[in-house]
Amino acid sequence: MTCHKPKDYRFLPIGAPNRIWCISAIHGDFEKLAFLHDQLFPHVENGDRILYHGNYIGFGPSSAETIDELLTFRRAVMADNPGMLASDIIYLRGAQEEMWQKLMQLQFAPNPQEVLIWMLGNGLSNTLYSYGIDPHDGMEACRQGMISIGQWTNHIKAAIKSRAAHETFMTQLFRAAYSENYETSMLFVNAGLDARIALEEQGDNFWWAHKEFECIHSPYLFFKTVVRGYDPSHKGLNLTRVASTIDGGCGFGGSLVCACFDEQAEILDVLEC
Repeated sequence: MTCHKPKDYRFLPIGAPNRIWCISAIHGDFEKLAFLHDQLFPHVENGDRILYHGNYIGFGPSSAETIDELLTFRRAVMADNPGMLASDIIYLRGAQEEMWQKLMQLQFAPNPQEVLIWMLGNGLSNTLYSYGIDPHDGMEACRQGMISIGQWTNHIKAAIKSRAAHETFMTQLFRAAYSENYETSMLFVNAGLDARIALEEQGDNFWWAHKEFECIHSPYLFFKTVVRGYDPSHKGLNLTRVASTIDGGCGFGGSLVCACFDEQAEILDVLEC
């Protein structure tokens, strides 16, 4: 039996899996992701889901390589588990990916230079470098005007297209995902959620309402548990029955975490590196 859920393409229903392997924010730390994948690989079985909570890029030195690793692991897992579907591996959009999308529209911002400076200081700088793009060229483009900014962002788009499947990957990200087990349904988000607002009205809260997330002390709507993969306050793992944080601080000197939940929304295992 399933609960009624919103019919919205931005929110992905993932059925009623046996287990859900949730991976925290990566922030361009390719080496930790590769090591975690090595730990996770032998545990994955048909009927499982693998869910990444976003923030694949940003802050760390190897954002482009991180996307390569995500795509490589996806192929390996599906080859090793012939019954597994492409839709069994889920990628959420994080704040870093949202900024990346906004960067492609920088020429339309009211104050593009201010916007770019803010983005560069919040993880974007290292992402650009990983794709061979110099952020200083963007600052110069902002001083020259809209046409120059458009030329610079086109240069970025070309760099993305030069990496196999990166452009497609960035277009296949969901704002949130949910399991459909009756009475044990789970909601998965990037960093935030405002429990006072309906799911369809959350908007940017999935990325920026981290303080509101910390105020969740009772089930949100029909979800038994809400799980996020990034805490901007870096308070570490916090596994509770109604609102869990699985972020270990990857990209900021901390660990990358994978938490496994069963069909009853109970934690079975935690992998950490």
